[in-house]
Amino acid sequence: MIIDAKNIEEVVINGFKGGKGELLTRNYVDDKCKIMFSTLRPGASSGLHTHEGNCEIVYIISGVATFYYDGEKEEVKAGQVHYCPEGHAHFMENNTEENLDYLAIVPEHHCK
Repeated sequence: MIIDAKNIEEVVINGFKGGKGELLTRNYVDDKCKIMFSTLRPGASSGLHTHEGNCEIVYIISGVATFYYDGEKEEVKAGQVHYCPEGHAHFMENNTEENLDYLAIVPEHHCK
């Protein structure tokens, strides 16, 4: 199966998961996985959330993401991956003047 972000409608979300600012995202979702092609605008953030029943893998395509993972601050650059296992909490910020482009994959661990 090929998933092409260009063929998925872009959605603009303000305050993603209780964060601030603007997130542009193109998502493929089924009952086993969510695949998100996203851009976090400068100054924007996601809200703090805990992964229950899933985990999240975030590959940074361009820009620099500041993650807060289980209370620790991590800076993740283009070409690097942030991983948040099931049962752990995180949120991310774009503290730069450039867009932050990333691919996030959230596999469901307890599929129905």
